[in-house]
Amino acid sequence: MKKLDKAIIWPIYFDTSKTRKEGRRVPKNMAVPTPKILELKEATDKIGLKNEVKLEAHFPKTHWTKTGMLLVEKKEAKEKIIQKIAKQLVKTRNQQQPTKY
Repeated sequence: MKKLDKAIIWPIYFDTSKTRKEGRRVPKNMAVPTPKILELKEATDKIGLKNEVKLEAHFPKTHWTKTGMLLVEKKEAKEKIIQKIAKQLVKTRNQQQPTKY
């Protein structure tokens, strides 16, 4: 993928414990607690977008923590890609939690 064909996606975009100012880019109802980079990769794979994981990367505002980043094929606006990943991430997390009756 060429540089212009990629969108950089950080786990912090989907973290419920972070504020918008700290880097969260989705509403809290579309976010999950402490998302992992491999969960984002799985969600992106399910959506059908080509992606590449960079495990050693760190979010600029928290340069002391290596969270990794995801380079995603950019076929549409980055915000639309983030929204799709967020929906899939929430869906995946909800399927993993056992239902209580």
